[in-house]
Amino acid sequence: MHDEICNYPEKNWFLWFGRFLVVVFVFLFLGRLVDLQIIRGAYFRELADKNRIRKISISASRGLILDKNGKILVGNRDVKKFVRFSFDSGFKKEIYDPSLAEESEIILESERVYFLGSDFGHASGYLSETTKEEVGKVRPNCPEKGQRKLSQLIGRTGLEEYFDCVLSGFDGEEIVEVDSMGRKVRTLGRKMPINGENINTNIDAFMQRLVSKHMQGKRGAAIATDQMGRVLAIYSAPSYDPNDFIKGDLDKIKLYFQDKNLPLFNRVISGIFHPGSVYKPLVGLAALSEEVIGKDFKFNDEGVITVDSAFGSFSYSNWYFTQHGGKEGLISLARALARSTDTYFYKVGELLGVKKLEEWSRKFELDKKTGIELPGEIEGLVPSPEWKLRTKGENWFLGNTYHYAIGQGDLAITPAAVQKMTVAIVNGGYLCDLKIVGVDECENLHINPEYLSIVHEGMKRACERGGTAFPFFDFRSKVLCKTGTAETLKENVTHAWFVVAYPDVNPEIIITILVEEGGGGSSEAAPVARKILDEYLDKFIN
Repeated sequence: MHDEICNYPEKNWFLWFGRFLVVVFVFLFLGRLVDLQIIRGAYFRELADKNRIRKISISASRGLILDKNGKILVGNRDVKKFVRFSFDSGFKKEIYDPSLAEESEIILESERVYFLGSDFGHASGYLSETTKEEVGKVRPNCPEKGQRKLSQLIGRTGLEEYFDCVLSGFDGEEIVEVDSMGRKVRTLGRKMPINGENINTNIDAFMQRLVSKHMQGKRGAAIATDQMGRVLAIYSAPSYDPNDFIKGDLDKIKLYFQDKNLPLFNRVISGIFHPGSVYKPLVGLAALSEEVIGKDFKFNDEGVITVDSAFGSFSYSNWYFTQHGGKEGLISLARALARSTDTYFYKVGELLGVKKLEEWSRKFELDKKTGIELPGEIEGLVPSPEWKLRTKGENWFLGNTYHYAIGQGDLAITPAAVQKMTVAIVNGGYLCDLKIVGVDECENLHINPEYLSIVHEGMKRACERGGTAFPFFDFRSKVLCKTGTAETLKENVTHAWFVVAYPDVNPEIIITILVEEGGGGSSEAAPVARKILDEYLDKFIN
């Protein structure tokens, strides 16, 4: 009895302590419940919704690139893909696999297709995914299209890059509910994409394929336009197939970058070369326009011109004399153009002077970009005495002027610039920017039509019997043309040039061909142009 009385207070304390703990736990539970349901209820409901709500980006199709006749040069095709959702609120897309169709959401996405492949590679450009440096950045030309996204395909080089803002659209979005396994339960909403705009070009798909076909196996450049500078075909050899980048063919892509012939390099707009004798028509026009020679001026070609100076005697010969020991005798400008007589243009260059050579080269904008809508174009080099002294620390000599006058020396321009110059000479003196899309107003250079007709006569004779192009360009119709063989830094290695305008009056097609380190313009570049024109005329003219 005594023990029971003594233990009672202790039991009573434990009882009350137990009751206290129960009350504390109840209050903690209620507090936590209030926190979860009332205080932070909206937050956790949002988390729960996010766990079961997924957003699927619906890619907008890029606009089509069409040729002048509406033929699709670059387009899209639908590819089935399935979407698999992950537990981190993300998803991944994979190429369609019928065996997985029940486990995933099937969607259609457009995939870029380059229908001309390597025939049009440098002009079309290609697509590749954004880099980590590009993600989150806004394109300055189209900020309304928002920030670049991870894995977004964007234009690289060519028309794809230049017109990226036009060709790209606005992506759409689908909101879906999924279960705990990531399977779609239902669609909650959808915003449809807005596809990119189409681009109508001046390209002639048939001409483009012809140019590519006849430049195969060569290194060089080819470009064809009308007399307003609208680009009918443009090709750099060797080329590459943009479809390889879409397919992600890493082996082929690696080879493109490793190839010593630089298939990714656009020689038409980014390569600068000595133009050689295709520059001579400009020199002839300049000399007539500056009245340093008259329309009846004749020069007696002895095969060699010798210059005596304080540094010794220097000889400058004509190709006909060097190769065959021949002399032209008394010749006019038209005959000198037809025969590409270097000694004639040495003397005309001396009479004209380096300042006028520079002035007329700049007049034809050989030192500027041509205006073609392709990224990566570079400006040509039009030398001057000041440039030589500043750059090389050397004075200008008469020999430099001689080389200048035949398109050699330090003069270096792109094939696109040669085309722009030639177009202005054969169209009556109107300088036109080269345009793949649309056309710009041409600038009237105000050249005397009589002087132009003399130069045209020389260019017409160049493709007739006795002209430099005749052995390899005995063409069925009258044309204006000029051959060019430009020396390089390699001994006995030359660039082969040829420019031609068909027909000889009011030309419809003007073509420039460069075969890099190919040899003679007459034997190597002229046959390429002839094959192109022959096939083109067979299809559309005859």
